[in-house]
Formats: sequence, structure tokens, C-alpha cells
Amino acid sequence: MARTRLVPPAGVDHADTARLRADVRAFLAEQLAAQTFVPSVDSWLCGWDEAFTEALAARGYLGMTVPEEYGGHGRSHIERFVVTEELLAAGAPVAAHWIADRQIVPALLKHGTDAQKREFLPKIAAGKCFFGIGMSEPDSGSDLASVRTRATRTDGGWSLSGTKVWTSGAHRAHAFIVLARTAPADPAHRHDGLSQFIVRFDGPGVEVRPIVSMNGGHHFNEVILDGAFVPEDMVFGEIGDGWSQVTSELSFERSGPERLLSTFPLLAATAESMAQHRISYDAALGRMVARVAGLHQMSTAVAGALERDEPADVPAAVVKLLGTSTEGDIADFADLHTGDETTTGPGFRDLIAVAVDQRPGFTLRGGTTEVLRGVIARGLGMR
Repeated sequence: MARTRLVPPAGVDHADTARLRADVRAFLAEQLAAQTFVPSVDSWLCGWDEAFTEALAARGYLGMTVPEEYGGHGRSHIERFVVTEELLAAGAPVAAHWIADRQIVPALLKHGTDAQKREFLPKIAAGKCFFGIGMSEPDSGSDLASVRTRATRTDGGWSLSGTKVWTSGAHRAHAFIVLARTAPADPAHRHDGLSQFIVRFDGPGVEVRPIVSMNGGHHFNEVILDGAFVPEDMVFGEIGDGWSQVTSELSFERSGPERLLSTFPLLAATAESMAQHRISYDAALGRMVARVAGLHQMSTAVAGALERDEPADVPAAVVKLLGTSTEGDIADFADLHTGDETTTGPGFRDLIAVAVDQRPGFTLRGGTTEVLRGVIARGLGMR
């Protein structure tokens, strides 16, 4: 098997991105001064704030890579990367639009019909349309080829039946893209016979059931499809081409800055507490910062590859694997340096509590550690 070539540096225009980064930081400073949000850990998954999303849209920070003809801003993946990186580093509440802007936008641009683009892209760019992802299923883990949701042809479209799980934001979003089997499974060709469909959450035959975390948080859901009707014009991409479409979407899901910055607000708070001598100094802090810096370079390089429409599934898997382990190590590092509440304050301890609660999920969502290692091994031609 040929080895996947290394993703080259992104070739960032430092002058342009520096100006953009300064603009985003100024916006965030205004928002923090107005107390519109409190910095949090895992804000891209748990921080649902539609008013903040609309404020971002008003500044042109949503739909950045969407062409102007579809209501977007025609900017690059690298420019979008800068914006999202700053939002995550600040712990801003970006969950409402995150999946739509990160994953659905490039998928629509690549596989959507013109009618689908004109319906959904302007609304996403305006912060008015939110999406979920319908890949995972009960008892399937990260093995997407084993999905059992079935789509059968019916008059005027398709009928979908099955169950999707861990669907973030389904109780608040408008639609999700569902991976379903449109042809019988073939053990010799497990990835064949899969297709994707755009399904609205408020349509008939769609039931959303909450999955409440042990800490009381609710962002995951189970979605039951019971003969849900999908009109022909909501078939997404080509029938039977679902596997190749999904794998290209996963490059966007796995390689972004959210895979290394979910706990960055906690890392920053830990560094500040050490600098102010509120907790004891530990040289391991420098190693944490260095890991994040290295992952920043890797993630930026993948963004550059996606900008050039190059395959990046293996590099994206590397970023996700190393990024989520770093995020978890930051949670543990801060937890070991909690300090006395009178010196660190409740805000610092709250960040730690959320990070520790969320840590188990870091290595599951977007592909388990075991699956990602397999992707990397196969991609590098290892036996």
C-alpha cells in the first residue's frame, strides 16, 4: 500500500490572519466586558447560545467559506480556522452553530444540489439554521459500516427506519444528515450500499429522546426514525456513495481546533494561577503548552490541505488522536493542582469539574482511540 504523503504546511498569510485574529479578540473582549458569556470548557459541545451565534453571524464569522452567491463570505478555510481557534480558546458558547458551520457547510458545497445549497447555506451563515449528525447507532460503536438504519424507496422519496444515537443538539436543531443503508449488506464489501439523507427533526416519524449525562447536562440525544419520509430532493449526494461522503466529512470533524482546545480555557486559568502563585509551580505546564502549540501547527496544516481539496483523512485522525489525549491530560494536570478554594476561587474549580466530567467523551466522539489507530495504521501502509 502506498504511504500517504505528509500534509504540507498551510502557507498561512501571517499579516492577514494576524489582523483577523486581532479583530476576533477585540470582539470577544467586548462580549466578555458585556458579560454575555462565561468562559467554559468544551464550549463547542455544551455551550448552546443562539444569541451569541447571531452576534457572530452579524460580524461575518459564520459561513466564512460559503461563496457569496449562497449568502456566505467567500473566505478561506485558514481564515475560518483562525476565528474558530480564538472562539474556542476563549471558551465562547458556540455549540448552536458548530456542527452546521464545521461539517455541514463543506459537505453541502461538495455534495449538495443547488437547491439544497440555496435553502440551507444562507440560513447557516446567518446563524438561523442548526444541524446534527446522524452517523452513530446503538451497538455499532465507531463501526459506521455496520449501520442498520434502512432507507427504502417509496412514492416521491424514501422511508427511513432505525435509531441514531449521540446526536448532539437534536432537541434544538432543525435537521441532520442521516447515514442509512439503501442496499443489502455484503460482508465482502461492507462499505457499499450506504447513502445519506437530509432529515428534518420536526418531520413525521422522527422522535428525539434526550440522553442526560451523569452531571445533569443534556446535549446528546437518541433519534428514532419510524418510517420517516424523506422527499427525493433531500437525498444528499449520490445513492450508494454514502461511505465516501462520510469519510470526507470526518476529515473536517476530526482535524479542527476543537480537538485540541476543548480544555484550553482551563489550561490558561492554570497558567494564570501559577503565575499569581495561587497554586504551586510545575514545569510540566510548559510541556502541556508545547503539545498544544505543536497540535496547532498540525491542525492548521490539515486546514490547508482541506482548502486545497486534498484527502486528509489520515492526518485528521492523527490530530484527533493526539489532540484529545492532550485535552484529557490538561484536565488531569489541572485537577492535581486544584489548590485551596480560598486561593484558586470557585471559577477555576468549576472549569476543572467540567473538564474531568467530559474527559471520558474526548476519546469517543469523532471516532474512538482504537478506531483512529486503525485508520492511521492502514493509511501509513502498516501491517
